[in-house]
Amino acid sequence: MNMIEIERALRELRLSGIAETLSTRVMQAQAAQQPFLETFAAMLQDELDRRRSRLTERRFKRSGLDERPSLADFDWRFNPKLPRSACFELHTLKCIAEGANALIIGKPGTGKSQVAKAVAYQATLQGYDVRYVEADTEFARYGLASAAEQAEQLKGWVAPDLLVLDDLFLARRIADVSAELLQSIVHQRYKLRRSIIITSNRVVQDWGKYLGDATMATTPNKLFSMRCACSKMRRRQRCSRSSIPAAGPPNRHNPTVLPGAV
Repeated sequence: MNMIEIERALRELRLSGIAETLSTRVMQAQAAQQPFLETFAAMLQDELDRRRSRLTERRFKRSGLDERPSLADFDWRFNPKLPRSACFELHTLKCIAEGANALIIGKPGTGKSQVAKAVAYQATLQGYDVRYVEADTEFARYGLASAAEQAEQLKGWVAPDLLVLDDLFLARRIADVSAELLQSIVHQRYKLRRSIIITSNRVVQDWGKYLGDATMATTPNKLFSMRCACSKMRRRQRCSRSSIPAAGPPNRHNPTVLPGAV
């Protein structure tokens, strides 16, 4: 077989990573008089790198994220009161491995969505299946969908390793069907030990008002925020720093709670 035939065969075998670097690896081997196994190992690594890159890109596209933020690029100087250590603890993704949850509370424009997105993107890089959802917008669309479409949407929000519900209750009260959806999501993911990150400018204690029924908030409050050490919010809606665990990773009964500065 000549080079053209070899490249064609590689593509038929779906070894595009090797096919794309074949000529370079051949020249490298000839110039350095490399042993066959060394050259072959390099070609296999090219294929692995290519496949991993494709999988990572596929996970990103499936996640619903519209950007690739990183805490490394985050400007911590704009608000020195940001709970940096808690943000980086969340960024370790221990919460996903342990089925723990995180609630990030704060006013609009304080960075809570960027932190959540950075954690979500890091999770895609580490091989986790992630869904990022602008909560109020997608919940409203859910209410307009058919029963079959609703079932499919719910499945898509329960299945991933990590679900991010961004800006929950941004429009304050949500429709009854959305309230029932939130209950279903939290309850099913809790049973499956799958993590949720919720960002909101509404404290959990007030969720009943925005769900339209105080009793409707019982299940999310118990399952998501059990033993959640969050102080009452003042006008700036800030939890005390004591609400952040001093040591040790979060667990599914005691979710990470980031202060209102985030």
